[in-house]
Amino acid sequence: MKSGNSGGSNVQINRSKRLGKTLEEIEEGDSLSLTESIEDSQLLLYLGLTNDANPLYIQHDYAQDTEYQRPIVPSVMLMGIITSAISKHLPGPGSHVVNFSVNFIEPVYHYETLTFEFEVIKVDKMKDVVTISVEAVNVEDSRVLDAVVMVQPPAKKVSDELE
Repeated sequence: MKSGNSGGSNVQINRSKRLGKTLEEIEEGDSLSLTESIEDSQLLLYLGLTNDANPLYIQHDYAQDTEYQRPIVPSVMLMGIITSAISKHLPGPGSHVVNFSVNFIEPVYHYETLTFEFEVIKVDKMKDVVTISVEAVNVEDSRVLDAVVMVQPPAKKVSDELE
């Protein structure tokens, strides 16, 4: 993949103006691996944007008296990491999540690093959706979540296809 920059990375300039993979370009077995670290800045942004004041997410004294012993990452933040990866990479810009099913297996704590594995498990041309399975593990290789996401990939406008 050409990057257009001199740093040698695979980042494309102006990628946001291009569509991600269309239904015809996606195949079962397409995959993506993504590693994310949960930092204070992300947590504070989430809590500020949502006005979520759950003390379990931020107050160490409160969390000590719970089964978790320390603050945990809000589940919706983890879902956001998944939908962001879908929007950026697989299928990419222009895709739209139409169904999301997730099981939170283990709590995720502040400062943890997670690896998310995405795999296209079904391409449904009749419904114009792809089904992506997602599994996330922590650095101890413990599974923290499983998800199945149905995504409508970007579609080119008919006028674009004629040009």
